[in-house]
Amino acid sequence: MEASRKIVIAHRGASGYLPEHTLAGYAMAYALGADYLEPDLVSTREGELICCHDIHLDRTTDVAVRYPARARSDGRWYAADFTLDEVRTLHARERVDETGARVFPGRFDANARGFGVPTFTELLDLVAALNRQTGRRVGVYPETKSPEFHAAAGLALEPTLLALLAEYGYTGRDAPVFVQSFSPTNLRVMREEMRSELPMIQLIGHTELEADWITPAGLDAIASYADGIGPDKTLIVESEGALVHAAHDRGLLVHPYTFRADQLGPGYNNLRAELAAFYFDYDVDGVFTDFCDIAGALLHPDRGGALSAAP
Repeated sequence: MEASRKIVIAHRGASGYLPEHTLAGYAMAYALGADYLEPDLVSTREGELICCHDIHLDRTTDVAVRYPARARSDGRWYAADFTLDEVRTLHARERVDETGARVFPGRFDANARGFGVPTFTELLDLVAALNRQTGRRVGVYPETKSPEFHAAAGLALEPTLLALLAEYGYTGRDAPVFVQSFSPTNLRVMREEMRSELPMIQLIGHTELEADWITPAGLDAIASYADGIGPDKTLIVESEGALVHAAHDRGLLVHPYTFRADQLGPGYNNLRAELAAFYFDYDVDGVFTDFCDIAGALLHPDRGGALSAAP
């Protein structure tokens, strides 16, 4: 695929520069030239979709400080246990691990204030307003997080997601949207039971459970309900690019994840080199990246360069 048709997916917004899944981060990603803004979606107690990577709130917000008594028996704070009004009281921050240490120590100030947890509606409003103002057609690339968990809690994600997308004009095969999930069942429900025509992407992790998905039979099955795959990038490397060719032979797009300047793949000393290998040598159709400016500068050098602080 020629460079002009390849896409840049802003993974959790401009998360290499600002806290993930914040309106500021999404706006920055838009300004940096991303083609799609990627929100992960989970549900609040009353069924509002919010932009958050996990079904838990404690890794990226101050929920443990504000609501210390609201953890479940496993010691985690679940978004589904909180109302939207309660979520709005939280401060979003840079991601920490289970010990409280920052996952990416060199990123934005961990103590910075002024960032909240947005709703999916707020992101859709932002994209619509910016597209009207700029004349661009930047899309959204939502992921349904843990759909089985939500369904068991009576908070099925699919009806609300598809209704919101339709409300904002995302209907039909040509809409600037991809709906992604690690759950084949989730995608099949939307495609086969809810009759959605929106482009869908089957995410594929590097796990034993998902190993069958990248076999010829597995890819044939995916092609029956999805429009592409979003594989862990190491699966492409390990197959020496054969996975990309096999997917393309079945008419599937290939959007691997995740490309980070501060977490490079083996054998690369800078993100631009890694991105060039995947875009042009492996011929993927798009990438999920925390540094959408670097990917954009590679694909579209006429639009301007990457931020100087990024390798």
